[in-house]
Amino acid sequence: MAARAMLTHADIWNAVDRLAARAGLSASALARKAGLDPTTFNKSKRVTPQGRPRWPSTESVAKSLQATGVTIDAFVSLITERGGAATAIPLIGLSDASGGNYFADGGLPNGKGWDAIAFPAVNDEHVYALEVSGDAMLPAYRDGTAIVVSPAAAIRRGDRVVVKLRDGEVMAKELKRRTAKSIELRSLNPPHAERTLAADDVLWIARIMWASQ
Repeated sequence: MAARAMLTHADIWNAVDRLAARAGLSASALARKAGLDPTTFNKSKRVTPQGRPRWPSTESVAKSLQATGVTIDAFVSLITERGGAATAIPLIGLSDASGGNYFADGGLPNGKGWDAIAFPAVNDEHVYALEVSGDAMLPAYRDGTAIVVSPAAAIRRGDRVVVKLRDGEVMAKELKRRTAKSIELRSLNPPHAERTLAADDVLWIARIMWASQ
């Protein structure tokens, strides 16, 4: 039987760095965003003066995930990720996504009119980005934020998602509840009302994995 790979000090810290990069932040900016001391994730803090490895605390990682809207499953994928070279992924404006023939069946990017954005390599070859315009999605996403969507990712209650309806409307919401007959969505902007959709009215639903803040 092959030996199971050990989780290393470098693996964890590389994942923290990737988490920061995918949020468009430095390590210190990620710490500030998470409500931590700005030096928490500094390179100098990763080894003690005696030369022993210092690991990030569970609390600091949990706060960073909450601050960036990233799940623990996604963080684990950053731990196991190798390399890190950036690639170009398709990009259009979220407000433009409701018009035109931008998506194929299943919510995959399709057709012309897409721009591109550089992004670290990911496991989903169909990943794409939607750029937010205006303040309608505050405080979750501000104007200019690129939300990165993975059509292949599993979706669970509480995930932020992009939904396309049969009438062409495309929206970004939080999945509140999903049954065989309906999909309940919570707005990312608290004053906006929740929506309950008939499952038959939904063409596809895909998970938001990252956001450049």
